[in-house]
Amino acid sequence: MNLKKIQLYLGIFIVVSLIIIALFGPYLTSADPIAISNATFSPPSSQHIFGTDALGRDIFARVLYGARISLLVSLLAVAIGVSAGTFLGLVSGFFGGIVDKVLVLMMDAMYAFPGLLLAITFTAFLGQGIRNVAIAIAIAFIPTYFRLVRNQVLSLKKEPFVEAAQVFKVPLWKIIFIYILLPIIPTLAGILALSIGDAILTEAGLSYLGLGVPPPTPDWGADLSAGQHYILQDYWWCFVFSGLAIFLAVLGFALIGDYLSEEKL
Repeated sequence: MNLKKIQLYLGIFIVVSLIIIALFGPYLTSADPIAISNATFSPPSSQHIFGTDALGRDIFARVLYGARISLLVSLLAVAIGVSAGTFLGLVSGFFGGIVDKVLVLMMDAMYAFPGLLLAITFTAFLGQGIRNVAIAIAIAFIPTYFRLVRNQVLSLKKEPFVEAAQVFKVPLWKIIFIYILLPIIPTLAGILALSIGDAILTEAGLSYLGLGVPPPTPDWGADLSAGQHYILQDYWWCFVFSGLAIFLAVLGFALIGDYLSEEKL
């Protein structure tokens, strides 16, 4: 087994584990992730596997429930971003003209901003909440998919089989979705996996800054932000496990995305 296959299988293992945790997290612990108790700063033990935080909340339960929030927001954001970006890229690349020029100008203006900064801007405008955070992150992803799809369309529409389809009066929708979009999907697959990892990181960044889902909802970024105050103290468990969860989730999707991008399955 070569290194690339090991990379793929490791990524799949991490992502599948994340999905299982997100779906069945409530059944893996009896602790309430938002319940405040007097057992503040309890170290990891048999009673509290990951210890407790400054409010006495069970960190293990918060990590499990936080997986659901991170995955939900990330998948929703990527779904919106890839749908909008792909649609606009198809329209811009296939029809060209003034529509293409306007869309390219708009996307270049958006692309000039770092993704996190763009997400922060729209989150501040839309407000907190799962839906608003997902939309803000999705907007930051649209230019990436727009540019990728547009470039592919500009190349594919010059291919003989597309020109032949136009000559033989094949329906426009069939040319766009079958002759142009389908060949692009393998290229999108790798970027899609990488984008999910990037979305998890962006969502954690927004929550770290206090712009994500509102408290006391379990969230990896928010818990990492709360735990940073104890870095110089002995309460290392307050920030290590949430940070590790973010790292592993991003790593899993990055490994899969990197493999798909190189292999172009």
